[in-house]
Amino acid sequence: MSGVVVREGTPDELVAVMRILDAGLLEMEASDVRDRLETGDCLVAEVSGRIAGALVLDGDYIEAVAVSQSRRGRGIGTTLVEAALTRQGRLVADFDGGVRPFYESLGFTIEPREDDRFRGVLDRTGEQS
Repeated sequence: MSGVVVREGTPDELVAVMRILDAGLLEMEASDVRDRLETGDCLVAEVSGRIAGALVLDGDYIEAVAVSQSRRGRGIGTTLVEAALTRQGRLVADFDGGVRPFYESLGFTIEPREDDRFRGVLDRTGEQS
């Protein structure tokens, strides 16, 4: 998507990142997000100088991905996931059925879990037979 810059978030962007996650109804402790920002494991999508999306990683696990409501449907979430995949090579996410089409559109292999949620895996670390 043009005009979107994806980069590692910085600790001084904690409030902006938490606003994005809260607006996406994602429950994450601010202390956990601060830790991810400090270790470079929180990617942000910037549009016109403002944070429009965030993706929080724990290794190859996507803890959260959210885009501000006014910017949804414009490819920002996809851009964040693709940046994380380029960085990690493999991604895993657990999610509700409502966002399953998003993960399917990105090529995640999806399996149902026992708690009415889903687990998706996207692996580009190499073609293993």
